[in-house]
Amino acid sequence: MPYTLDQLNAMTEAEFVAAIGPTFEDTPSIAAQVWPQRPFASVADLHQRMVNIVQAMPPEDQMTLINAHPDLGTRVAMAEASVAEQTKAGLTNLSPEEYHQFQTLNQQYKDRFGFPFILAVANHTKASVLENFAHRLRNSTEAEMAIALLEIQNIARFRLESWILPAPS
Repeated sequence: MPYTLDQLNAMTEAEFVAAIGPTFEDTPSIAAQVWPQRPFASVADLHQRMVNIVQAMPPEDQMTLINAHPDLGTRVAMAEASVAEQTKAGLTNLSPEEYHQFQTLNQQYKDRFGFPFILAVANHTKASVLENFAHRLRNSTEAEMAIALLEIQNIARFRLESWILPAPS
């Protein structure tokens, strides 16, 4: 990594899945499903085609994708991309008090909705993540499922944009 779009378009399925399989947390099957749709005209084109696959998934598969995401601020093993994103937002260096606060909010969220709180933490801080927790705990389960899927799409976009080099001007 990173790759050019031309390199991705020329890859075998196995190479392609190895390169961008982590775009959607623990769901490389999305990369495998989008591979036959090559060539991609842009990162935005690739992202939208991947999003179309997610949107076409049955609800139980969408829930599996949601549940593949780690809790924010957790200290458990997670995908390399998640570690990098949470580190950038300051969530891997929490004080004991902050860690307890995040664990409490993660549990409250899971108790209320039945799945983990998902937020594309790129461009967020600990404070803005906590604000999002507080606001979103007031939503309905249906609203939170929709928001979780949108946040997952944002996470995927941020990942693709960081892994694929811009086309030369």
